[in-house]
Amino acid sequence: MRFLVLLIVLGFPVLDFLATLRFAQLTGVPAPIWFLASAVAGFMVLRQERVSFRARTLAALHGDRSLLRDVVDSGRKVLAGFLLIVPGVLSDVIALVLLALPINVGNPFAMQTVPNGQRNAFNGDYRRLD
Repeated sequence: MRFLVLLIVLGFPVLDFLATLRFAQLTGVPAPIWFLASAVAGFMVLRQERVSFRARTLAALHGDRSLLRDVVDSGRKVLAGFLLIVPGVLSDVIALVLLALPINVGNPFAMQTVPNGQRNAFNGDYRRLD
């Protein structure tokens, strides 16, 4: 089992590098350009996430947003940024899939605010049981 894990951990970067060289040969763009472009994109994703994480955390502490959802979303973006920095086309594809996942879209239980700053309330009927 350890040998299999070691083989995967050491084999993926080599396979990724060889796939990038082959992809660069097919497209006619030099491989260092692919490596540099993906590394720049990864650093930009990490920089943007560093800036936005603070604002989202402060909003969560004020009760405007869910903290767990923001931490999961931030972790997803940081992982995608690191995968973009790793040289290789396969890791870039995995990073782009992570960035394209609609994790924080359409949550019906998310707290929403109205323009005057008050939270919306759930409408419903109730009765008191004594």
